Amino acid sequence: MPVLSKDAEPLSIVFQDDGLVPNNPMPFLVYKGAVGVGKNPEATIEQLFGSNGWGAMWRNGVYDFAHYHATVHEVLGVARGGARVQFGGERGRALEITAGDVAILPAGTGHQCLSASGDFSVVGAYPPGPPMDLQRPTPENHVRALKTIPLVAIPVTDPVMGKNGPLVRLWRRT
Repeated sequence: MPVLSKDAEPLSIVFQDDGLVPNNPMPFLVYKGAVGVGKNPEATIEQLFGSNGWGAMWRNGVYDFAHYHATVHEVLGVARGGARVQFGGERGRALEITAGDVAILPAGTGHQCLSASGDFSVVGAYPPGPPMDLQRPTPENHVRALKTIPLVAIPVTDPVMGKNGPLVRLWRRT
């Protein structure tokens, strides 16, 4: 399970709206080495996310095209391997994520896999709410997303640290 101490702070980045990818004024969060993945990494991450109220889980990778979700927040737990992922759109930031890392994307945060190891595996999950939508960065999608993103409820729990985790403190409406 988590190897982080109760006072662990994730990397926190606010990506600006670039005109195509709306991003979010709430910070994108990354816990490095959040999960001791063990012998069954996908199941370990699923158990962690589920115990903290994040469901509708899936196992896969990260799409190799730029996209975002305008109606839901998303958490990505790296179960195996590693990848270089562009977060925040073209003007965002490329990060190396590896097994045990967890990235939490507020609604609207762009993401795209730039490269990945052959064994790269991710568990994704969502807090309670509407189903996941997939938006590509187009002017039309951007206009719609600016209307839906502010309506997405702030989760009551952090998918890694639970009800007293940093997400609960760091995600506030401005």
